[in-house]
Amino acid sequence: MKMFFHGLAALGLGFALASSAAAAEYPLEEPEPIDWSFSGPFGTYDKGQLQRGFKVYREVCSACHSLNLVAFRNLEDLGYTEEQVRAIAAEYEVEDGPNEAGDMFTRPAKPSDHFPPPFANPEQAAASNNGAVPPDFSLLAKARAVERGFPTFLFDIFTQYAEGGVDYTHALLTGYEEPPEGVEVPPGTYYNPYFINGISLAMAPPIADGMVTYDDGAPETLDQYSRDVSAFMMWAAEPHMEARKATGFTVMVFLVLFGGLVYLTKRKVWAEVH
Repeated sequence: MKMFFHGLAALGLGFALASSAAAAEYPLEEPEPIDWSFSGPFGTYDKGQLQRGFKVYREVCSACHSLNLVAFRNLEDLGYTEEQVRAIAAEYEVEDGPNEAGDMFTRPAKPSDHFPPPFANPEQAAASNNGAVPPDFSLLAKARAVERGFPTFLFDIFTQYAEGGVDYTHALLTGYEEPPEGVEVPPGTYYNPYFINGISLAMAPPIADGMVTYDDGAPETLDQYSRDVSAFMMWAAEPHMEARKATGFTVMVFLVLFGGLVYLTKRKVWAEVH
């Protein structure tokens, strides 16, 4: 009998630990899927949106987040001309060298250069951001996403859902709010129920309504800014997505035609065999 009660106690402790672990699962709220222009097998980038997202990145996000894997010349994919790309690159300073004296020096960037990081090293980045190093934007849209459980992930196979990263980014940027009553967050952090690693993060709300001026008449709201910069991050992570989808469609058409020819050949070869 004593062992029976010990077993019940252990079982109760197990349920308590399981409940505690379940309660600590993040994010507290799952991002809502958004109808992106690049969704699905035939989706394409909206170049106007990408240019707006790039503007948000330049005026807001680039103060903390690097874009190490993107070169200035890649901006031609966004619809910029060669002259515009050269002008954009010239606004940045990059380190070069050594020169004839063996010293490093700085010069205006060229289209072949990559975007220079905002900090000299990770230690400087952490010291400027409450001890947290801001992640690089180059692949973030593909690297950060909330896992979609059963049965949702089964439908994702057929819909070719691959926008989990941008859905998460949009939700995170628009999801800052005051902590619920009774919830305490660590000092220097900000409550966000969409954060994938906890109840709060070191990054303060980075953007708000009216912070960036658009030239094309798009709404200058937090929601629009978040959509645009998320789309830009998707392009940075997968700049050749449109070509990949076009190639995939061509391959599928070829396989269907090839399968039909194989079937007809089989019928012809075995037609007189009894």
